[in-house]
Amino acid sequence: MKLKVCGMKYPENIQEVSTLLPDFMGFIFWEKSSRFFEGTLPPLPESIQKVGVFVDASIEEITAKIKQYQLDFVQLHGSESVGFCSELQKFPIKIIKVFSVDSEFDFEILKPYEAVCDFYLFDTKGKLPGGNGVTFDWNHLEKYPSKKPFFLSGGIGIESINTLQELSLPIHAIDINSKFETAPGLKNTLMVHQFQNLLKQLS
Repeated sequence: MKLKVCGMKYPENIQEVSTLLPDFMGFIFWEKSSRFFEGTLPPLPESIQKVGVFVDASIEEITAKIKQYQLDFVQLHGSESVGFCSELQKFPIKIIKVFSVDSEFDFEILKPYEAVCDFYLFDTKGKLPGGNGVTFDWNHLEKYPSKKPFFLSGGIGIESINTLQELSLPIHAIDINSKFETAPGLKNTLMVHQFQNLLKQLS
């Protein structure tokens, strides 16, 4: 399982975490987020894939950020339609479509998106589009009908490792955020490194 560190905000902290060489780093371009990223992105190792996180943004806004920050992935965290995702396929990026999961989540809603995104991301349904720091019941993922690999998010911390070990699902990457912070957007590099080492042991 790969590692995505999301909600990066501060240049020095971004550089610190980048020395760990996570597979993905996520930058939130939703102004209402306490982890909203703006300004200059420090140089990152080429192996780190840059993910831009958007919530119901326009095609124009997304494509501007793709060019400005040389993004590799776009993560759509709002109510973006199949047609919207199809429009984004015209650009040289990969698309992650996010779905917020609770006990009543119906996996049938994924079917129309199969052809218009590269990955799904499953997060906990909460007050905010993401970063709620709460884990949903992963047993619900046993109903997952697709072979498309996905990102798993939502309140994942070091204590989650044992449960992750028990899952036999097509998880492409584990997405960590709030449980590794000393303040919104400021990651504890030592904790990230500890989790990264534990995750490698699962592979």
